[in-house]
Amino acid sequence: MASTCWGLGLLPKAPGTWGSLFPLAVVLGCGQFGFVYPWLPIILLCLCAASSLATISLFPFYSKHFGKNDPPQVVSDEVAGQSLALLAMAWIVPETDVSVPVWIGLAAFAFVLFRFFDIVKLGIIERAQSLPHGWGVLMDDILAGMVAGGFILLAIQFI
Repeated sequence: MASTCWGLGLLPKAPGTWGSLFPLAVVLGCGQFGFVYPWLPIILLCLCAASSLATISLFPFYSKHFGKNDPPQVVSDEVAGQSLALLAMAWIVPETDVSVPVWIGLAAFAFVLFRFFDIVKLGIIERAQSLPHGWGVLMDDILAGMVAGGFILLAIQFI
């Protein structure tokens, strides 16, 4: 169940997008209720660590259960990567550092960038998929999250 992010990966059409929406919902919910700094970075790091652990440790189960090494239903890797992309803006406090619409826009931009790099898989992101076992499933998303997070950090410099 953890590898499908409690069933999000089982939803029809674009399961990776559904899985990526979970960390975005966490970020937006934390922003709405004022749990931003220092809680949001901690929450995202814990989410990334837990979903990474699920992706790697549950590999024998889900690869056998779904009959593929990287089945689309497994979205814990997307949760980990999206959490990293969003971590880049988690230190910004809405209404203090930026306006609420800008903060929401950054979160949405992180979501779009992560999905782009996760789908397109440029260069090393593509090669990371050839790592053995759950590492190949996870690392392309981790790298996509890092690249998207880098673009978010760059965007923050212009705000």
